[in-house]
Amino acid sequence: MNNRSRSTLFLIEQLIVIAVFAICAVACVSILATAYFYAGDSNAAGHALIAAESGAEIFKATGGDFGAVADILGGVADGAGSSGSVVVYYDKAWQACGIADARYFLHFMGVTTDDLTGPNLITGELTVAKITGEELVAFPVAAREAN
Repeated sequence: MNNRSRSTLFLIEQLIVIAVFAICAVACVSILATAYFYAGDSNAAGHALIAAESGAEIFKATGGDFGAVADILGGVADGAGSSGSVVVYYDKAWQACGIADARYFLHFMGVTTDDLTGPNLITGELTVAKITGEELVAFPVAAREAN
């Protein structure tokens, strides 16, 4: 009888250990899944910031020429010269692509304003967002119109 009692206690102890292990495993999987999703959001935000900064610098370097910005970034310009907008679509690897494969997009819309201190100033808003419309990065940009 003593032997049977020990076997039962050993079995109960093993079941408790397995239950504790299962609870810890579920907690670890939950933590890892949450970290995975946060890493994906962080990765998208980082790439969006790089795309936005590149777009802003190219816009300044071209003197606000939307056609030139679209050519360099691989996007589509609506309007020419210093008035209009640029849209660039990106796939999941942040490579320029068509709208069919797009996961993200960069949109820049600008306006020419009169500046009393020199040539016309082109100002606008540069936005990078998910194709679903969730905004990742947005900031104003300005450039002197090229002569």
